Amino acid sequence: MAKPVIITVDDDPQVLSAIRRDLRERYAEDYQILSAPSGGEALAMVEELVDGARTVAAFVVDQRMPEMTGTEFLLEAQQRFPDAKRLLLTAYADTEAAIQAINDVGLDHYLLKPWTPPDERLYPILDDVLDDWKAHAPTPFDGTTVYGTTWSPTTYEVKAFLARNEVPYRFLDIDRDADAAAAAAALTDGTKELPIVHLPDGSVMVNPQKSDLAGAVGIHTMAQSPFYDLVIIGGGPAGLAAAVYGASEGLTTALIERQAPGGQAGTSSRIENYLGFPKGVSGADLARRAIAQATRLGAELVTAREVVGVDAVGPLKHVHLSDGSEITCRALIVASGMEVRRLSVPGYERFEGAGVYYGAAATEASTYKDRHVYIIGGANSAGQAAVMFAKTSSRVTMVVRSERLEEKMSQYLVDQIGAIDNIEVLTGTRVTEVRGSDRVEEIVLEDLATGSEMPRPASALFIFVGAVPHSSFLRDVIGMNDKGFIYTGTDVESFTDSWPLERDPFALETSVPGVFAAGDVREGAVRRVASAVGEGSVAVTFVHRYLDTV
Repeated sequence: MAKPVIITVDDDPQVLSAIRRDLRERYAEDYQILSAPSGGEALAMVEELVDGARTVAAFVVDQRMPEMTGTEFLLEAQQRFPDAKRLLLTAYADTEAAIQAINDVGLDHYLLKPWTPPDERLYPILDDVLDDWKAHAPTPFDGTTVYGTTWSPTTYEVKAFLARNEVPYRFLDIDRDADAAAAAAALTDGTKELPIVHLPDGSVMVNPQKSDLAGAVGIHTMAQSPFYDLVIIGGGPAGLAAAVYGASEGLTTALIERQAPGGQAGTSSRIENYLGFPKGVSGADLARRAIAQATRLGAELVTAREVVGVDAVGPLKHVHLSDGSEITCRALIVASGMEVRRLSVPGYERFEGAGVYYGAAATEASTYKDRHVYIIGGANSAGQAAVMFAKTSSRVTMVVRSERLEEKMSQYLVDQIGAIDNIEVLTGTRVTEVRGSDRVEEIVLEDLATGSEMPRPASALFIFVGAVPHSSFLRDVIGMNDKGFIYTGTDVESFTDSWPLERDPFALETSVPGVFAAGDVREGAVRRVASAVGEGSVAVTFVHRYLDTV
């Protein structure tokens, strides 16, 4: 297979020679490096690559060129290779144009000239964007096939689990593909239970439990040791940050995640206001980067295992898992985050996974291409989902109980939504019923001001109406309020009478010494990704202080 291509363009011969040299020095083993002295010649090169069915991984282009600027070239080139990464080479005076290009062409990065030394100013940036490109580039099919139906809730759950854990798979709908139906029947002697998962080694699983499926596809599901310095419950931003800092500071660290690393943030289609990502970053990309960082530093990630209880008597903490196993640790960080709040609207439970989805369900974007979908909710997660689905669905309708989007949504998202023609916003409105046969076909909307109801045809509803703390497994162990948010720090002695030591609780420490809480599950937390990352990082500092006392 031909190597993917990196194309660099600059009208200055010396600069072009230098960037070509540096790119070849680092990337020639995995990529073909091509160069052109002008945008026009580079576009001709792009057409030849299209004709040859080649793949472009990145464009590295000078901004200030005669006849065609770097931004103008990228606007043309991205029509042929929309997934290629886009980088501008700029002088200091061109930085304003580079920042504007983030909006105009989805620029991934800009590099100030000169970029010497490349080990510090070029390669780290290109390594990062190329790793990102590889994570999303089409990969050869590895043999994992999911047989099911589009409207099967259990099929949807398996597809979503594989997708969130970045396991490549092929989905074949047995209702629409007679050959797929015959193949599925042959694999299982005609069972009606779905989905059927055919693995690369030839084994077959029918409607598997997530933990069994995870082990079969190579996800790490079992702790390597019975004892750790630090165990972290939850793999969202707070938990992943704690894993990075715990491992980097010499603690033997294990993180336990019940579904997929990334938490609720991992399902976000685009986080626009996270520091250091001027183009924004998807939750999945942020989680992937954090996982790579944590594991590189030595943290162990255990996925598809749920914590069902904790014993914290004495200096050791015993974490009980759903498979009956147990992990012991000296210190524990609870970063279990939130879980979606199920609603009692008639039809929601019946059609969950068959047109009703809690969360963004990006795996279903292709299912609802050119269809009318509804987004229920008015906070940032709902707005991000609306923007994402507007790219593929014929129409997106947001159903919002409040009178104005601005009440709960960041202004940048309000502005984005207002500029997208196929997004409709219904404020002061709620869903009262969902109807259909084997899938969602119609919803009933109520105008909260007048009480009038109106049925509307619908193909899918994606629900973002809040969440509740995932802390029930700790209800009888540590202090929390009636909603399940965990008390920490000064709140422990203010709201509980169970603090056993003469010293005051450390910040982020719960009512049990040596057990800390970080992120959204904590009472008083600021519910932002950056805040969760900060709390996870800081919690490790107090873990060290605690360990110094025992």
